[in-house]
This record gives sequence, C-alpha cells and structure tokens, in this order.
Amino acid sequence: MTRSQVFGEVAEIYDAARPGYADALAAEVLAYADPGGRTAVEVGAGTGKATVAFAALGASVVCIEPDPRMAGVLRRNTSRYPGVRVHGGSFEEWRPGGRRFGLLFAATSWHWVDPVRRWDLVRDALVPGGAVALFWNPQGVRDTRVHTALAEVDRRHGIDRSPHSEPASSYGDVPGNWARQPGWPEEECRRDGRFTDLRAVRYRQEQHYDTGRYLGYLASLSRYRVLPPDRRERVLADTAHVLDAHGGGIEMDAFSDLFLARTR
Repeated sequence: MTRSQVFGEVAEIYDAARPGYADALAAEVLAYADPGGRTAVEVGAGTGKATVAFAALGASVVCIEPDPRMAGVLRRNTSRYPGVRVHGGSFEEWRPGGRRFGLLFAATSWHWVDPVRRWDLVRDALVPGGAVALFWNPQGVRDTRVHTALAEVDRRHGIDRSPHSEPASSYGDVPGNWARQPGWPEEECRRDGRFTDLRAVRYRQEQHYDTGRYLGYLASLSRYRVLPPDRRERVLADTAHVLDAHGGGIEMDAFSDLFLARTR
C-alpha cells in the first residue's frame, strides 16, 4: 500500500484531528474564480476539510476521493449540502465526460497527483479562463524548547518532516516558503505556460493542540501510518511524554498558503 492510500485506515481520526483552513480562504478562491454558477471539482477531497467551507458559501462541488472509507466520512460531512457529489476513484482515472468546470481546487492533496500529467488534467477539466486553487496548511512550533525536544524524538525514531519539524519562525512571510520543504506549485505552473494571473496568498493564525488531539493528528499522517505498529506506538508515546512535560499540549503557528492561477 502506498502512502497516498493509508488515510482510510484512520478516517475518523483524520476527520477529528486534522487541522482545517483559514475561514477566509474559500471566499478568496470563489471571488478570484467567479465560477458564475458553474460546478467546481475538488481533487482528493478526503473527509471534506475544505469541501464544507466551499459548500457553505453556495458552491456546487464534484468531489473526487479515491479511498472509499474517506469518501464515506465525506458524504456524511456534506450530507446537508445538496450541491455536493462524491466520485470514487483517483483524479488520474476520472473523466469529465464532456463537462467543463469553472474551478478546480485541491486541499493538501496536489502532491499526490501524477506530476507528469497533472497540469494536462487540470486543463482538460476547466473552461477557458477557469481557475485552479491549490492550498496547504503547514504549521510551525511556537516554543523553541518544545521544538528542540520533539526534534530529538523524531531523530531517534527516524521521522522526517513531521508537522513539528520546523519552528514557526522559519516560515517567513511569503506564501510557499515552507522552511525548505518542496512542493509549492508556482514555478511548475509558470513553466507549463498555459496559465496566467498567478497569485499567492497566506493566512496565519495560532493553533493549540492538547496532547491527545495532537497524537491523533500525527497518527493520521502517512509517514506515521506506514510505520510498523510497535514502532509507531513508541514514537507517539515519546512525543506524548514531551508534550505532557511542557504543559500538556503544543502551540503552533498555522498557515493556510494558497496558490491561484487561471487557464489562458
């Protein structure tokens, strides 16, 4: 099983513990896209962390979600929004069927899409001038002492790029400046040449997790899911020990970094 297919094992934990996105983000995207009543398509909708925000603003959304367990939670979370439809399967396998959409968005899922085909697939899905919105929610630890102690736990257990792997101060003020972590799509989109009006927006807010919720968050991440169960339990126990020794939780700076572009 690949890392992109492990989330369904803990779909309920994922839904309860994973952070969402800045309240203003969905409105920003819809104002930019101006879909004019056209349906949007969401790539890798998960349990609906972003979907609900768009649906609450009146957007109709076709949600593409490959994991049936995640899709089950997604259907429950969006059941009160008749404009939301869920399609099972991967974005690469999905066919628009002659339809064209005014907006395509992906919430912390773009990096799972085939890098060779993804911009072609976006173009095939959108009307001329249609918008693409890609966004992520990285976090940084506010207390440097907690960061240092957790970094030692990660080093000891061979964990790479956990949510607490960087202090909040390392992110700077520029959207996509993810403390030396790759994945921001602007340069790739610019090289493609078929998109225009590229924009980047950052939202920032403080986020507190108590120990239990933070462990649930970590347990929902692919880099922890793929560990052997006994090793995963040890690293989570050691992480809990650090958090309990520093007041029973962790304070983070939570970013919502948004990339926007439209087809020429």
